[in-house]
Parts: sequence; structure tokens; C-alpha cells
Amino acid sequence: MAMRFWDYNIWSLLVTMSVLLGGMLVANMMRRLIKPLRRSLIPSAVLGGFLILLIEFILKTTLDISMFDNLTLEALTYHGLGLGFVAIALKDGGDKAEKKKERGTILNFGATVVSSYLLQGGLGLLVTIGLFFVLPAVFPASGLLLPMGYGQGPGQAYNWGNIYENVWGFTDGASFGLTLAAMGFVSASIGGIFYLERLKRKGIIKITADNDETENLTAEQITKQGEIPLSESMDKLTVQIALVFIAYIVAYLMMSGINLVIESGVLGEFGYNTLQPLIWGFNFLFATISATLLKAALGMMKKTGLLKREYTNDFMQTRISGFMFDLMVVASIAAIKLSAFRIQSFVISLILLCVAGTIATYWYCDFVCKRVFPGIRHESFLGLFGMLTGTNSTGIILLREIDPSFKTPVARYLVYQVLYASILGFPLMMLMGYAPSGLNSSLITFAAMTAFFIVLNVFLFRGRIFSKKKK
Repeated sequence: MAMRFWDYNIWSLLVTMSVLLGGMLVANMMRRLIKPLRRSLIPSAVLGGFLILLIEFILKTTLDISMFDNLTLEALTYHGLGLGFVAIALKDGGDKAEKKKERGTILNFGATVVSSYLLQGGLGLLVTIGLFFVLPAVFPASGLLLPMGYGQGPGQAYNWGNIYENVWGFTDGASFGLTLAAMGFVSASIGGIFYLERLKRKGIIKITADNDETENLTAEQITKQGEIPLSESMDKLTVQIALVFIAYIVAYLMMSGINLVIESGVLGEFGYNTLQPLIWGFNFLFATISATLLKAALGMMKKTGLLKREYTNDFMQTRISGFMFDLMVVASIAAIKLSAFRIQSFVISLILLCVAGTIATYWYCDFVCKRVFPGIRHESFLGLFGMLTGTNSTGIILLREIDPSFKTPVARYLVYQVLYASILGFPLMMLMGYAPSGLNSSLITFAAMTAFFIVLNVFLFRGRIFSKKKK
């Protein structure tokens, strides 16, 4: 059939992207013009997502029309996470000597992040398993979506919610995960403002509200010596985007290779029910590995003389990752199915998880930062709490309220801890694919997470424990 330019299929992706980006722009203007919104610290992407969700609901109920296809929104959420991680991984790793010097503190940040995931996951399971005995419609393992929504953000919340929905029969699982992620941003805003107000009342900090900062970027921050020029036969931004997509397609080929083994049936039910969802659910890990290999290959080609210049640019890769994560956030909130809120078990478990997750994360971050990071206690709390209820950018937004120029090293720690958190959090990844297979599996998962949480905290507080023993 010949392509007709007036068919909606030709325009559907562009229409969806325009609605999402337009929603973010309107939300950003609202934050600028409405003082309470500006002081709420809610990111423009989050506010834009809620605006689009509201407009979509009105159009559906009054005119029975939709602005976009939900599948497109879900695909953007899924791929936005992977592409954003590729862009981060392609950046320069930073000062190696500096990272080596601060390795112990960065490791503690990674351990704190994983401990928070375990706390959120264990508490989430406790809530949903308990509810299951009162409301049998509650999916027992759905509590594990709390660390995915709060700790990992919308991309992972959607990935695992979708897997629980399609593989294990959790009705509206994708919307459940996405709603948890959306409420995580609200929790970050409420908790962050509450903490900042506490500090202001105690006279610890003074915040000059509503002052817009001007970024004074130098040429060295935008492009370094030895890099390819901004514009020649191929634009520099085009090169950066090409590298991101090449790395992501390599990650897809890696996952497809493992998938071929699973589809052959040699791994049996474990391959289909546990390993396959795990592989495709953690696309961002394969994307990070692929980007790291590509960066190493480019470095090797430069050493051997095949390449004369540096091809990756940190400034542009940061902008690409920021765009991907903003797109992921706004798409994820817009993809929430409001019809699911008519189901009693959905709403009750969601409310309990959000309240329990917010209070527990706030208390635990405060407890750890006070004892493990005493010199940078308040900066660490705001960065970690924002990240563990929203995304990295949410943590940075809260951190900027008391450390606008990033004079403390907390912003660096939030970036560098990812490697340690990925290694320490690997057992949690395995449990994500095991827990939904039944009530007993969920109970075993809860016990395993509790044990791992205790072990990790003994490691985290090792200095205080051993110093007390000596005394």
C-alpha cells in the first residue's frame, strides 16, 4: 500500500512528541509565573506530565478522543531510560585521582542507595503481602515496585510494572509502577521543602528565595582542546547523537543474543519467566556496558593513531541525557491509566506504599547522613532523598537549594556511586524476577532482602561499630 502523507500514522510520533514537549514548556512557564509552583521544587517535566494527563482525561471523558497512543508513550519511557544512561556513560569519567581519593565515601553513598532500595522493597512487600490477606485482589509482589518507582525512577517502574502485568498477571501493573514513580516526585518535593524549612527555622541555612541564577559557561566547559570542531562536514551534535544510538543498538544486539539462548528452551521455565524479563527489564545496564565498551574502543583507536581527535563531548552528552530523562518523565506520567484508580485494591495499596515509602526513605536518609556523612550531612540528605524518591536530577534540584555552586562534593558522589550501587544491588535485580512467581516466593524475597539490608548496614556503619567495640 502506497504511503499517504495525510495518514495519521505518518504524523503520530511527531504529534506525541509535540504534545509532550509543549506540555513541558507550558509547565516551565507556569513555574516561572506562579510563585508557589516555583517554590514547590517540582521539575517542569513532572508538572508537564500531570498537565497532559489532566487534559487527556478531559478529552477522553467529554469528547471520547485521545491525543496519542499509549504504546508510543510507553516506548518513549522504556527507551528514554536506556538512551539517557548511554549518554551518561559516554562522558569522561572525571578526575581519576580525585575519585581514588574519595573512593571510600563514594562506596558509602552507593551502599546507602542500595540499602534504601532494600528498605523500600522490604517495606513495600510487607504492605502488599499484608493487604493480600485482607484484599485477595492485591498482587503480593507489587510492593517491589516501590523501589523501582521511588529509587529507580519512571523507566524502571514502567519496565517492571509491565513485566508483572504481562508475565505474571498483575492487572494494570504498568500504571501502578508509573503512578508510584509520579508520586515519588511529589514526595521529593514535600520532603525536601519540609527539611529545608526545618533548617531555616533552626538558623542553619538562609535561602534567598526565587533568585534566578545566571550560568557563566566558559569555552572550556563546552568544548575541550583536541575535540572535533563544532561544525564541519558532520555537525558535532550529530556525532554525539550517532554515538548514543550506535551504543544503544549494540546493547540491543547483546540482549537479543541472550534472548536467542532463552528462546531455544534450554533454560526452561527459569529462562522464560525469570531471566528473559530480567534481561529486557534492565536494558539500561546493557546500554551502560555497551557505551563503556564504545568509549574504550574510541580511546584505543586514538592511542593507535586511527583517530586524531576526541569524538565524545561531555557538555553535549549531558544535554542529551537531560533531554532523554525529561522526555522519559513526562511520557511516563502521561501514560498512566486513570481508569485503574476505580479498582479498590489498586488505590489502597498505592496510598499505603506512597506514605510508607516517603516516611521510611526520609527517616533512613536522615539517620544515615547524620552518622556516616557528618561533615556534609544536610547536602547529602537532600541529594540522596531527592534521588531516592525521584531521579538524579531531582536530587540535584534539592541539593542546589543549599549548595547552588556545588562547593561540596555531593553532586559528584551522586554520579560516581552508580557503579558501586549497580554491583551491590545485583541481588535485588535477581529477586525482582523471582518474587512474583507466588506468595511463597514473595515471602522468601522479603526474608532475603531483610537479611541483605542488615548485612549492608553493618558494612555501612562499620566505623562506628568497631570504634565502639574498641572503647
